[in-house]
Amino acid sequence: MATVTNILIDDLRHNKRTAQERLLSLYGEMVFRQIARIVTRQEDAEEIYQDVFVKVFRKIDTYDENQATLATWLSRIAHNETLNFVRKKKPGIVYLEDSHEDLENIEDTSALQHNKQTTLLLEQALEQLPPYEKSIISMFYYDNIELKEIAYITDSIPTTIGSQLCRIRRKLYRIIKTLQP
Repeated sequence: MATVTNILIDDLRHNKRTAQERLLSLYGEMVFRQIARIVTRQEDAEEIYQDVFVKVFRKIDTYDENQATLATWLSRIAHNETLNFVRKKKPGIVYLEDSHEDLENIEDTSALQHNKQTTLLLEQALEQLPPYEKSIISMFYYDNIELKEIAYITDSIPTTIGSQLCRIRRKLYRIIKTLQP
C-alpha cells in the first residue's frame, strides 16, 4: 500500500504543481529555519531557500527512501546549498579557531545558569562559529536531528559528528568565556 509520502514523491516526479505546493507547505518552514540559522540576512536566506527547492524539484528522481526520510534528504540539500552559498559569498572570513589548550578543566556548558545574559552570550558565540559548525549545532540542538541523520546530511559518519559536537561545545564554552565581562 502506498503511503502519503510515496504518493507525494510520485506526484513530484510527475511535476504536479499541487505536489510541489504540498511539499513546500509540509517542509518549507523547516528548511527556511535551517538556512536562516546559518545565513542571517533575510534576502540571502530566501535566495538559498528558492535554490533548495528548485534543486529538490529537479533532483526528486534521485531521492531514495531507503537511504533517508524525505525531511532528512531535504535537510541535506539545504545544508549543502547553504554552505556553498557562504563559501561563495564570504571567502575571506576568519573564524576563531580551536586552540589546543588543556581542555580537562572545562565545565559542562549545561552547568551555566540559563538566563537572558547566558542566552545572549550563547547567541554571540554561535555567530563566531564557521557555518559548518553552526549548522551541526543547529541541527542537533534546535532541530533535534539524530546523529545518524546529521551524518547523512553532512556526508559523514555518526561517530565523527559526535566528536565534532563535543569539540564545538568546548569551543563555544571558550568563546563565551572571552565574551563575559
